[in-house]
Amino acid sequence: MTVERLQKTLGYQFNKPALLSQALTHRSYSNNNNERLEFLGDGVLNFIVAHQLFDRFPKLPEGDLSRLRAQLVKEATLFEIAQTLKLGELLNLGEGELKSAGWRRPSILSDALEAIIGATYLEGGFSAAEALVLKLYTEKLDKIDPKVIDKDAKSKLQEYLQSKKIDLAKYEVVSIEGEAHAQTFTVNCTIQKLNIETQGEGTSRRNAEQQAAELALEAIST
Repeated sequence: MTVERLQKTLGYQFNKPALLSQALTHRSYSNNNNERLEFLGDGVLNFIVAHQLFDRFPKLPEGDLSRLRAQLVKEATLFEIAQTLKLGELLNLGEGELKSAGWRRPSILSDALEAIIGATYLEGGFSAAEALVLKLYTEKLDKIDPKVIDKDAKSKLQEYLQSKKIDLAKYEVVSIEGEAHAQTFTVNCTIQKLNIETQGEGTSRRNAEQQAAELALEAIST
């Protein structure tokens, strides 16, 4: 994957290549990184997805719309899209992140995708950002079923354990890295009776717990 190929895939050609380069730059590599663009892209993505759901499901109540949006903009979904775009091959990472395979880390890849959305909005305006999000999300929006609204991973795991009369999972923060405005949380999820321990990572404690719970559910199903 090259930057030129990525832009063709995205359907947007940057007039300022440095802006795209910044969107692909992790804080471990440079102070001129993608954190602010990720913040902007997160807001733009949430609005566009919310607008799409509002138009597509005119009778759906606010709570269900919120849950559908959460499914579409969660880290796992962003990570999946970022993988299809092969963003990991283009990331600018510091030495430590390179050694720890940061190009495969869900939090880093999902942040980079949001940063690209933010950069597109910043340069091309709302119409360009909306076109990009629709290109990335139309298939997922077309397939989403409001009658089957996923519960989050922690809720699913809790319900499963309760149904089997097993003590609830314990979540423990094992590390917090980064500055206060851009932290990465690592959380362990332990289910002692099943001898399961998983580790999740995210830009908030909640995201890290959700990822750890998802991995625990996968471990239970195998």
